[in-house]
Amino acid sequence: MKKRSLAGNCAVGTFVLTLVCIFVAFCAPAWLVSDPRITGANLDRLGLWSHCFRSLPDPQDSYQRRFFVGCRWVYDPFTTGYDEIRGFLLPPFMIVTQFFFTLCFVCVLISLILVLIFFLCFGPEQKHFVLLSLVISGLLMTAGVTGGIAVIVFACLGNTDGWMPGHTNNFFGWAFGLGVAGVAMAFISGILFLVEARIQRKKRKYLKESQTRFDMEQESKA
Repeated sequence: MKKRSLAGNCAVGTFVLTLVCIFVAFCAPAWLVSDPRITGANLDRLGLWSHCFRSLPDPQDSYQRRFFVGCRWVYDPFTTGYDEIRGFLLPPFMIVTQFFFTLCFVCVLISLILVLIFFLCFGPEQKHFVLLSLVISGLLMTAGVTGGIAVIVFACLGNTDGWMPGHTNNFFGWAFGLGVAGVAMAFISGILFLVEARIQRKKRKYLKESQTRFDMEQESKA
């Protein structure tokens, strides 16, 4: 009862990978990128919270008198006209992607605190060790579900005609790939924490039954 099982140790390792993948995917502006071989592309790359354009004409100006160049936070309040195209930059599917991946990110951050407690402070002999493992498992499974919704929505609608220009020359970037990998790792880590909880619960049950049999044997000898 003094050591975590192999499942518990693997759960911590896969959680570290989950944390890295989800954190980088959440921050990096590389969910959708333009083919670098296309010199005249309007889009450079974009993420959940920032966009990088080579030369994006104002979609609301039919005369194309204003262009957006460089990288900006999607809620940038300082660039003239940027707030006017926010509806174009954030269509409903992008709002859904941001919302669910943010929930995924928050669940992983909360899990980080609990996993640190699990790894540094709690051992299987602790009274609430099984409960802690179950809570972490639940949070990671929730992260997997919400993150899964986000990446599926973006995969279905992020590179369709009618949104970013030159969609035939755009492709999903490495940050999107990390998001997908992070979602998969969240499910795996959550399952491993659940397995650890079941293993430790069975150990406690076995020790309790063994102690009961030992007490009964001592009473019969007496």
